[in-house]
Amino acid sequence: MTLVQNHPGAVVPAGAPAPPPRRSVPGRIRVISGVTVAALALLFAALGVGSLTAGDGLQVIGRGAGPQVVATAGLYLALSDMDAQVANALVMGDQYGQQRRQAVDRYERRRTEANQALLKAFELAGDNAAERRTVQSVLDGLGRYERLAGQALLLNEQSRHAPGAPPDTVVGTYRQATDLMRLVLLPQAYNLTLESGTIVRRTYDDKNAMVPLLRSAVLLAGLLALGCLVWLQIYLARRFRRVFGPALLVATLATVVSLILGVNVLGQDQTDLRTAKTQGFDSVLTLAKARAISNSMQGDQSRYLLDKDRADTYEHTFLDKSQTIVYFESGNLTQYHAKVAADAGAARGMLGPELTGPEGVRVLEAYRAFQKADTSFRALALEGRTAEAVTAKLEPVTAAFDAYDRALVALAERHERTFDQAIDAGENALDNLWRLLPFAIAGIGLLMIAGVWPRLKEYR
Repeated sequence: MTLVQNHPGAVVPAGAPAPPPRRSVPGRIRVISGVTVAALALLFAALGVGSLTAGDGLQVIGRGAGPQVVATAGLYLALSDMDAQVANALVMGDQYGQQRRQAVDRYERRRTEANQALLKAFELAGDNAAERRTVQSVLDGLGRYERLAGQALLLNEQSRHAPGAPPDTVVGTYRQATDLMRLVLLPQAYNLTLESGTIVRRTYDDKNAMVPLLRSAVLLAGLLALGCLVWLQIYLARRFRRVFGPALLVATLATVVSLILGVNVLGQDQTDLRTAKTQGFDSVLTLAKARAISNSMQGDQSRYLLDKDRADTYEHTFLDKSQTIVYFESGNLTQYHAKVAADAGAARGMLGPELTGPEGVRVLEAYRAFQKADTSFRALALEGRTAEAVTAKLEPVTAAFDAYDRALVALAERHERTFDQAIDAGENALDNLWRLLPFAIAGIGLLMIAGVWPRLKEYR
C-alpha cells in the first residue's frame, strides 16, 4: 500500500479521499499576529503620547512659564522696594550720608531689576494683547514715577532738613510718586503676575487630568497586547503540537517589562509634576509675593514718619499688609502687635501654610521680632522723638526686617530645591523611557517575526 504525505506530520493511505486543505491555518496565524501587532502598536502609541504629554507639562512648568512667572513676581518686589528706598532717603534728611547713598544705590538696582522683570513679562505674554498692554502700561507708569521720584530726591537734597518729615514741597512731590506706585503700578504688577500664573495653572490642570487617563490607556493596551501574545502562542502550540516558542516567550516578557516601565514612569511623572507645582512652584510664588508685600510694609514705616498728614493712613496700610502676611484678628495695630507677640493661636494668612518645619518656624520668629521692633519704633514716633524714631527705623527695625527677609529667602530656596528635584526626576525618568522604547519596539518586532515566520513557512 502506497502512502501519500499530505501535511507535515500527517500520513494517509493511497487512494483514500484527501482531507480538505487547511488553508485557513496560515490565515488564522496572520490574523492573530496582525491583531497582536496592532495591540502592541497601540501600547507603544499610548506610551508615546503619555510621555509627550507628561514631558510637555514638565517643560512648561519646570523650564518655561514656571520660572518666568516667578521672575515676573519679582517685579512687585522691585517696584515696592524702589518706593521704599525713596522714602528712606527722604526721611534721613541731611544726616546719615552713607545710608542715604546706599538707599539711592539700592533704588537704582531695583529699577534695573524692574525693567528686566518687565522684559520677561513681555516675553511671557506672547500673543496675549491684554497682557502686553498691561506691561506697556507699567513701563509708561514707571517712567512717570522715576521722574517724580527724581524730583523729590532733588528737592530733598536742596532743602537740607533735619531727619524726619521734609518740607511740604518734597512731601507733595513724593505723594504724587507714591500714589502712582501704590495705586496704579503695584496693582498692575500684581495682576500681571496673576495673569501670567494662569499659564502654569492651566498647564498643570490639563496635564494632571490627561496623564492619569493616558496611564490607564497604557495599562489597558498592555494587557490587550499580552492577551494577544498568549492567544497566539496557545494557538500555535495546539495547532502544531509543540511547546511554546522561545521567541514569542521572550517577546511576551519584553512586553511585560515595557508595560511595567511605562506605567511606573507615567505614575512617577504625575507625582513629580504634582510635587513641582504644589510643593515647589506654588510655595516659591507665595513667598515671592510675601517678600514683596513685606518690603512694602517697611516702606510704610518710613512714609509714616515722612508724611504727617497721612501717618494714620500709612499705619492702617501697615496693619492691612501685616494681616495679609500673617493673619491675627485685630481691630488696630496695637492689638495686632500684642497677638503676634503672644503667638495667639495658629498663624493664618499668606504665610500660614508655609510656616511648618524648621525654616517656617524661623520665619515666624523673625517676623515676630520685626513686629516687636515696629512697636518700639512707633512708640518713639508717638512721643515726638522723631530723630530717635528715624534712628530706630534705620537700625534695629531695618536689622529685624533684614533677618526676616533672609528667613523668607531661605524658605523659598528650600522650595526651589524641591521644585528642581521634582522636575529633574520626572525628566530623567522620561529620558530613560525614551532611550528604551526604540529597542523594545524593534526587539519585540523581530521576536514576533522569529516566532511566527517558521510556522508559516511550513505551509509553503
